Amino acid sequence: MIEDDAQSTAVKYKYTRGFESSVVWTTAAPPTPRGMEAAARPVSFVPGPGESVAMTVTFPPDSVFTAADFDPAAAAAENMENTPGLAELFEPDAPGMHTTPTVDYVVILSGTAVLELDNGVSTELHTGDVVVQNGTRHAWRVPGDDPATIFVVLIGQAR
Repeated sequence: MIEDDAQSTAVKYKYTRGFESSVVWTTAAPPTPRGMEAAARPVSFVPGPGESVAMTVTFPPDSVFTAADFDPAAAAAENMENTPGLAELFEPDAPGMHTTPTVDYVVILSGTAVLELDNGVSTELHTGDVVVQNGTRHAWRVPGDDPATIFVVLIGQAR
């Protein structure tokens, strides 16, 4: 059975040019076999234990964040509005770094993204690469001139 075959609606950021996200699917705990909350905008983008959020995220190139017209305060406020629960986890003293109490399955759909970990290790990822994280403190960076798009499923863990 196909539950939904519609295009998911992307949220395009005004204050971070090129940044957008789209909720593809969410599940409550425990997931139900039928009638799941397809593409429901979650109250929190950090799912609770046994819940999940599947989404696509397009990250703009790092140069967007260093452009003369970039307004960090406006971008942070917009992020708080667009990704409640998740935005609060970003560290003000370490831009982009955050930790979620989730297991994350990430697929690079397009572009090149760098996954930066808290131990200083960075890994360059390309289209088709897959990453599994388990409560990892990390940040995403996009070198070069082109954006990178990922598909990620966050599965909430017991806290």
